Amino acid sequence: MAYIGNTPAEKYSAFQKQDFTTSATTSYTLDNPVANANELALFINFVRQEPTSSYSASGTSLTLTEATSSSDDMYCVYLGKAVQTVTPASGSVTNAMLGETITVAKGGTGLTSGFANGITMADQWRLTTTTNSGTDADVTSNWERNDTSGYSSIGTGLTESSGIFSFPQTGIYYIIFNARLQLGASDTSANFDLEITTDNSSYDIVAQTGQGNGSTSATVNSSINFFLFDVTNVTTHKFKFATTSFASGTFLSGSTDRQRTGFTVIRIGDT
Repeated sequence: MAYIGNTPAEKYSAFQKQDFTTSATTSYTLDNPVANANELALFINFVRQEPTSSYSASGTSLTLTEATSSSDDMYCVYLGKAVQTVTPASGSVTNAMLGETITVAKGGTGLTSGFANGITMADQWRLTTTTNSGTDADVTSNWERNDTSGYSSIGTGLTESSGIFSFPQTGIYYIIFNARLQLGASDTSANFDLEITTDNSSYDIVAQTGQGNGSTSATVNSSINFFLFDVTNVTTHKFKFATTSFASGTFLSGSTDRQRTGFTVIRIGDT
């Protein structure tokens, strides 16, 4: 069947039931108000009673034409309170309907296991001032965590010591770094390197931004690069930055109120 607009979602109906404690009486109180007897299906000793003939109902009052006894079993189903929803009634969906074992994220089999909590760590750092002017060396100073109005991090961030950065926990980390360089005249190759260690001793270049200036006057350029770091041990896995091929007049540009040269680290998953 064709529809104008969106196709209606499949609906599920759930009816409310009320059990009664019977006694020698014809009067009972309903949990939910009704307009008349036709809004109830009443069962006495598992036999459905005829509306208006066997009972009447209005508001929360239910009146029987014959009194019950204390040994009778009596309950009603509220036909007028059937609610349609795109959500199945609670308890109506079984594992068998979903393929027996309910598999969830990260290999768990229940709603309390196997879930990672999204991004648990995000941190951002930058250089605060001109750094490594005409120098090929590690960038060991002038680092600060972003503190500009509007900035916010997630979780426990990195720690820094003399330009070496350590992680708060193991995981896969996405490192995005940017260099804003003032290039001296005729400095045709200047590099900003990301170096990592996995033994807390030797470092290797794993990503690099490179810029050059062939003119006879200084110029300013920016470049960016990325790296995914599998941090399996927070004691041995660390990173730092270094400059290479910096000629006289070439330096890293920094600022205390905006990102110029710096980096962002995001933990994107477990190792």
